[in-house]
Amino acid sequence: MPTVDSESDAESDAVSVSVPDSVPDSVPDSVSGSSFCWLMSGLYPRGRRGNPRGRPCRHRSALGLALVRSECQSGREVGMQEDRRLAVLRAIVEDYVATEEPVGSKALVERHGLNVSPATIRNDMAALEEEGYLAQPHTSAGRVPTDKGYRLFVDRLTTVKPMSAPERRAIAQFLDGAVDLDDVVHRSVRVLAQLTRQVAVVQYPTLSRSTVRHIELVALTPCRLLVVLILSTGRVEQRLVELDADLDEDELAALRSRVNLAATGQQIALAATALQDLVEGEQPAPPATVAVVETLVEAMSDHRSDERVAVGGTANLARYGDSFDTAVRPLLEALEEQVVLLRLLGEATSGGAVTVRIGTEGPFEQLSSTSVVATGYGPDDALASLGIVGPTRMDYPSTMAAVRAVARYVSRILDEGNQ
Repeated sequence: MPTVDSESDAESDAVSVSVPDSVPDSVPDSVSGSSFCWLMSGLYPRGRRGNPRGRPCRHRSALGLALVRSECQSGREVGMQEDRRLAVLRAIVEDYVATEEPVGSKALVERHGLNVSPATIRNDMAALEEEGYLAQPHTSAGRVPTDKGYRLFVDRLTTVKPMSAPERRAIAQFLDGAVDLDDVVHRSVRVLAQLTRQVAVVQYPTLSRSTVRHIELVALTPCRLLVVLILSTGRVEQRLVELDADLDEDELAALRSRVNLAATGQQIALAATALQDLVEGEQPAPPATVAVVETLVEAMSDHRSDERVAVGGTANLARYGDSFDTAVRPLLEALEEQVVLLRLLGEATSGGAVTVRIGTEGPFEQLSSTSVVATGYGPDDALASLGIVGPTRMDYPSTMAAVRAVARYVSRILDEGNQ
């Protein structure tokens, strides 16, 4: 169904038409297609044969002008009808999400002030149903949105509902109290689940996209070191290294300086290569250098966190008890599989883009009654994804705003940690 964005200037008198390659010397009494636009303005296209300067056309007949008015009026009516149907669809989505009941024409007129009769609304609803945007659970019921209807609703959102000032302050205060990466992730899951009343999922930052912020070597005893690797994501890796010989403070300071000079500021893969070059660059390398470098490279190649996710808000699914078998049960089973959750979130997107996958658009057939709203987060490029999963009957504008806001705050926290 052709659609018109209700937020655009859709009901204006302007009509966009294409200009054909040839123009007759005079305007015939019957006009059709794009030719009526020239009559409407009283001009031929500039430079066309018979009117090289685009002067007013004097060959218009009364019948031609009547057809102009008729076609212009028809175009406006079609645009207004499509605007109204989009408004009807938007109202049905909002009411169905709020009431969890099929929506009838009388309720739409009473609640949304559409300024038309219930009969007109019923005709619009029938047209939307015929084109696959609405469904009728049973004959005497109102309508409910389909996946296609939700998709059109989301695609036609010109703006995402902004978070209120108290909500923004609450997010900032809650996340600012985090003490390390694990705390940031778990706080993000909790606040996102509370804001959206859905199941929140946050992927841990991917190690491969991290950079080395700092390496610390701490002498626990003269022959035992604590190696601390701090990454740009806030992740901290700690390893114990047993040395074959004692290491004095000057030797430890020199080794600390060398490994930081080689690795700090480098992405993980480049940092590991640079550290290995330290060992290969001097033969034979000091045993302490070899032991520390091997430990750091091993810590950098540990990709376990790339497949870790934190989940929160599972109890929110209790609100959807009426659709337990179709939506809740499959989702509960999916929450036990981290690989499934990672595929649901999809690839991390940068630039603040929020991705919405509705019903059958997702990667799993058994989750065809589930929607996912997700985005990437990270100080520069997206390091990982976060978002929510839940039944398709959700408040998409508010959910998209919450997902985007939490991602921005988490990105800011990680960025501040890099300073």
